[in-house]
Amino acid sequence: MTMKLNSRPGVEAVATKGFFQAYKWLLLRRLSQLSILGLFLLGPLAGVWLIKGNLASSLVLDTVPLTEPMLVMQMFAAGFIPLSTALWGALFVVAFYLVVGGRTYCSWVCPVNIVTDSAAWLRERLGIAASSSFPRNTRYWMLALVMLLAAVTGTMAYEVVNPVPMLHRGIIFGIGLSWSVIIAIFLFDLFIARKGWCGHICPMGGLYGIIGKISPLRVRADRREMCDDCMECFVVCPEPHVIKPALKGADMGNGPVITAGECTNCGRCIDICAEEVFNFGYRFNNQSKESS
Repeated sequence: MTMKLNSRPGVEAVATKGFFQAYKWLLLRRLSQLSILGLFLLGPLAGVWLIKGNLASSLVLDTVPLTEPMLVMQMFAAGFIPLSTALWGALFVVAFYLVVGGRTYCSWVCPVNIVTDSAAWLRERLGIAASSSFPRNTRYWMLALVMLLAAVTGTMAYEVVNPVPMLHRGIIFGIGLSWSVIIAIFLFDLFIARKGWCGHICPMGGLYGIIGKISPLRVRADRREMCDDCMECFVVCPEPHVIKPALKGADMGNGPVITAGECTNCGRCIDICAEEVFNFGYRFNNQSKESS
């Protein structure tokens, strides 16, 4: 595979498609993440309670419960029977991400993703190339460890350091342990492991990866014959190993659909590709459009 990287990924895409098309899905993701965070903050900061709680457990319009599935799993592991509202809330969340892709949560909802993406951006600007590597299944081992910890301690111990609700608490209540954890993740991704937390370690990402394995909404490489091997999609992708089977697997009989549950449906491969190889679609009809 010939590598034809520009000095900075995205230059050719901007020149070919324009700035907005080259960053469309990234901008929409940031709008989604910040809007969801804003909805949660409206209550404590402005007294407008559209959503009460945080991303771990919330109530929409005092009616619809939403519960983080991993929280409910920890309750069961710790020996507690969750309230029916918590069970219904987890069911609603699982049903939604079974459709849109489990790790869509990671790229479109989770605010920690903004922190880790910022670390990746600064890492590139500073030219930090060295990076520790972790096995791809580390996040699944972390998920198992979280459940084991709950079973052994009889508590939802991971929630004490879970960075997602901690980031909410840090924004509302200010400096404290919450920000210490977030800063630690930022520094970890900046100096130790490129895209380390979200890409390898986060147990919530592991759970959503499992949930998303069968989701119909997928990124497709329907114009993969147009690929010019610039490799920029691999550079910007938080899970680059998911791309190759769909992009370069035609000779092995692989269809153009990225079927791996680890795909975050972030759309950066769509943005960055000047040849417009990728698009959002469905997992059905897993054949390139040109050959169907």
